[in-house]
Amino acid sequence: MKRIVLFASGSGSNVENIIHHFKDNPQVHIACVLSNKKDAKVFDRCSRLHVSAFYFNRHSFYESEAVLDVLKAMKPDLIVLAGFLWKVPENLIKAFPDQIVNIHPALLPKYGGKGMYGMNIHKAVKENAETETGITIHYVNEHYDEGTIIKQATVALAPQDTPDTIAEKIHALEYKHFPKVIENLLFEH
Repeated sequence: MKRIVLFASGSGSNVENIIHHFKDNPQVHIACVLSNKKDAKVFDRCSRLHVSAFYFNRHSFYESEAVLDVLKAMKPDLIVLAGFLWKVPENLIKAFPDQIVNIHPALLPKYGGKGMYGMNIHKAVKENAETETGITIHYVNEHYDEGTIIKQATVALAPQDTPDTIAEKIHALEYKHFPKVIENLLFEH
């Protein structure tokens, strides 16, 4: 049985998509979802989907071993950041080398780094009149958006695209590719 722990900060649409992808797979268990926002919509989704979800604060993530201890107890095969906005502390990266993956809504190294997430990225892509954008799934290291790239997928942009339509195109790529990449990572080791 392969175990996944998901981290999310927002609505949890990627989390829900991943849960649905694995729901009929007896070889994969979503151990839990962890969020750094008490009022994140991901909690509603987890409740509806009968998946354990827990809130943690900045202190338990950065200044204590609390989150690390929870993760060690769960023995995840993979830790998946699905719309999680905090930088992962070094103690987690060291404890789970090449086991933490993130999805970024741009083609790294473009539009990466601190502050580059969600609509901030889509607005920058539009302002720079990019003709394509996409997603990057990568391992997490001690720097924002600089870990080894696992997969990128692209989508063409039209001049009439807005940040909102770019976001829709990115979500479609995330939903299509992220669960499959997670599955491949779980079973290639």
